Amino acid sequence: MAAAAAPSSPCYLGWDLSTQQLKVVAVDEQMTVIHEDTINFDKDLPEFGTQGGVYVHSDRLTVMSPVLMWVKALDMILEKMKSSGFNFYRVRALSGAGQQHGSVYWKEGTNSVLQNLPPDLPLHQSLKSCFSVSNSPIWMDSSTYAQCCCLEKAVGGAQKLAEISGSRAYERFTGNQIAKIYSQNPEVYSKTERISLVSSFAASLFLGSYASIDYSDGSGMNLLQIREKVWSPICLDACAPELERRLGHPVPSSKILGSISPYYSKRYGFNPDCKVVAFTGDNPASLAGMRLAEGDIAISLGTSDTLFLWIKEPKPALEGHILCSPVDSQAYMALLCFKNGSLMREKIRDELASGSWKEFSKVLSSTTVGNDGNVGFYFDVMEIIPEAVGIHRFNAHNQRIPDFPKEVEIRALIEGQFMAKRIHAEKLGYKILPSTRILATGGASYNKEILQVLSDVFSAPVYTIDTANSACLGSAYRAVHGLVAETNVPLTDVVKLAPGPKLVATPTAGVAQVYQPLLKRYMELEQQVLNWTKQHHMEKLKMRP
Repeated sequence: MAAAAAPSSPCYLGWDLSTQQLKVVAVDEQMTVIHEDTINFDKDLPEFGTQGGVYVHSDRLTVMSPVLMWVKALDMILEKMKSSGFNFYRVRALSGAGQQHGSVYWKEGTNSVLQNLPPDLPLHQSLKSCFSVSNSPIWMDSSTYAQCCCLEKAVGGAQKLAEISGSRAYERFTGNQIAKIYSQNPEVYSKTERISLVSSFAASLFLGSYASIDYSDGSGMNLLQIREKVWSPICLDACAPELERRLGHPVPSSKILGSISPYYSKRYGFNPDCKVVAFTGDNPASLAGMRLAEGDIAISLGTSDTLFLWIKEPKPALEGHILCSPVDSQAYMALLCFKNGSLMREKIRDELASGSWKEFSKVLSSTTVGNDGNVGFYFDVMEIIPEAVGIHRFNAHNQRIPDFPKEVEIRALIEGQFMAKRIHAEKLGYKILPSTRILATGGASYNKEILQVLSDVFSAPVYTIDTANSACLGSAYRAVHGLVAETNVPLTDVVKLAPGPKLVATPTAGVAQVYQPLLKRYMELEQQVLNWTKQHHMEKLKMRP
């Protein structure tokens, strides 16, 4: 047993239970990271036999992760911290993030097990028979098409569901996953006392009782009314009976759920007064980690490109997702994902710039803003937004043309990718304000010339931010914020000592006048590309034997 150490300067823990690993960071009162640890599921827990932290079923649609692996990972990381001499008594508060859309099913009677955990046993031994579903469905699962159709039908269509819950029905979303378990295994469902998200499951382990689902992660379930922040009766009824009782009441993302379970004080020497702040999803935690403020936009330029938007008045649509903000109960965050990100940029770089970013950037910076009216769409694989595929080029007179000169092609690719992002962000209710900042992360955020085009298209300054641990850091920041959130202190005030983003690009003078008519044209041409894709695919289907 770890004896309670003498108190010294306070620190805060941020956890991230992601698909492939469990990570923790500790920050001090200056928001400096003072400790980090990781458990990699495949490498450190080989007995579970996961690949990339998951089991992929033979149908390629069903994807799950073993719940006990997550529990054992927590045992391991805490033992690792203990043996490195980490002083748990210093921890004033902790919070965390979980991969979004995963769900955990607790057996009847488990709450009393959680409340009476014997401190001489590791968690995984005490909890090994506490789950009615041993392998949790996660965000990679896409086996619930039938349940999605039922849910949309029950509420009056996809747009209606988006208006209620922030998104149309998605196969990975928790309501549809619960509906599948209920329809295939009603007995298993009837023996389930509580259903958690991965985030609230992790919080439950620290709390020593069932933790509430927070508004932000709860809005990725197709079950929460995002404006009223209560479960939607019509959505609950469409998924499974007596579901509200199994979900518990959702809570604000900054809520203190209680003090840490006595188990951790006795086994590891935590201060019994250490607070557990509601855990949230990994995307919302990243928004907190990047310290987005009203009007800001974060763009991750990776394999796929992802946008996080801070929105005051959301307009839920059939594309993208609207979630409750994890740091401001009056605000929302929107998420947009584009498949043809870095892979498309790399393909054009290899074809036209001898595989060299230096040459690519040189060509890009030699071209004019607006590309003399030439517009291109570059979808190597079927895009999510819009649902289109193929490479489509248009000249200044909106005529389709077969190819562009090298420099026009490179500019058309980058401008087109960013115009699409701006158009679809504005469709969800995003407004560019004078205070708007763009925070860029991911591989392409190291390329100054690409970021200059981003700044020009959005008419906003671009900053870069190091986000290797954004979900973990965001969780630590949220732990600090949770202690004062009820006094209406904003998160940005609490973490102002943390290292800030770096300004890398500002809009070129006069670009707004160039892009305003071009954005309107891009939107009209995108509709043509969408119609072409539909028609082309219909013809392909007709030609099948």
